Amino acid sequence: MGTKRRSTEADCGQSNGALKRPFAMGGEADAVMTPDQQQADAISEDLAQIALKAGRLLQMLQAAAGNHRIKSDGSPTTQADLAAEHLIIEALGEMWPGIPVIAEETSNAEQPDKFFFLVDPLDGTRDYISGTGEYSVNIALVQGDRPIASVVSAPALGRIWIAGQTAREGNIPDQGGSIAWKSVRVRPAPGDDLIALMSRRHGDTATEACLATLSIGTRRMASSSVKFCLIASGEADVYVRCGPTMEWDTAAGDHILSSAGGCVIGVGGTVLTYGHEDRGYRNGAFAALGDSALAPQLSLRLS
Repeated sequence: MGTKRRSTEADCGQSNGALKRPFAMGGEADAVMTPDQQQADAISEDLAQIALKAGRLLQMLQAAAGNHRIKSDGSPTTQADLAAEHLIIEALGEMWPGIPVIAEETSNAEQPDKFFFLVDPLDGTRDYISGTGEYSVNIALVQGDRPIASVVSAPALGRIWIAGQTAREGNIPDQGGSIAWKSVRVRPAPGDDLIALMSRRHGDTATEACLATLSIGTRRMASSSVKFCLIASGEADVYVRCGPTMEWDTAAGDHILSSAGGCVIGVGGTVLTYGHEDRGYRNGAFAALGDSALAPQLSLRLS
């Protein structure tokens, strides 16, 4: 395991000037640089503090989760989704002014740029409403078309994952407490007893056909972007999704898993890319794998 580093909520909003320089806007746009390893890891810790605050807000609003409406795409949304998204957008704007935020509930408000954030303030709204606890807060900083820093926080599960250059996990502390981060790494795929993570609410025949090509020994139900993170932590091996998803559903978890030594591949074995406003930020079919050696066995297609 890696060296533990503690960060506290007091760190939030205290980024030094060096962290802000890569995101200079306006007249300094030509000076935009790629954050180095140390900066990317520090940015992910800042994102974690924002996600923790959003998660605590979601927990406070849990009692009213039954009061929801159904959006045009058939998915539910609650006042908690909107409140958490507002908190996250405001916090990101304070720390990194000028960086566009593409968020689930207000995705038409901004357009991608050299750097932009992808935000799902409440991934797993149905689970939030039903009280299973399997929901998450997802935030990813994207450069070009790939994430470079991200967080997935699961408030009700008490777990949080981040990645800059390095993927790490911690336990969610009491408010004002510190997080003892530890490095996470995927596990090599076992020969005949793979653990597959299955979406509790989004099964389909195309996904089943894809999984049939693998030696699945155990199927475990899970929801939200936590599935990417369980694979990153070596607790599972594969998650396949052939049904529709959005970029804010996957960007943060994709980066955490990739930074832990795994991969997320789309049709044809290519990595997922982000910022596709032209297709409404929709993803194609994908597979999240702890061991890339499994990739040649898969044949992905949309359901």
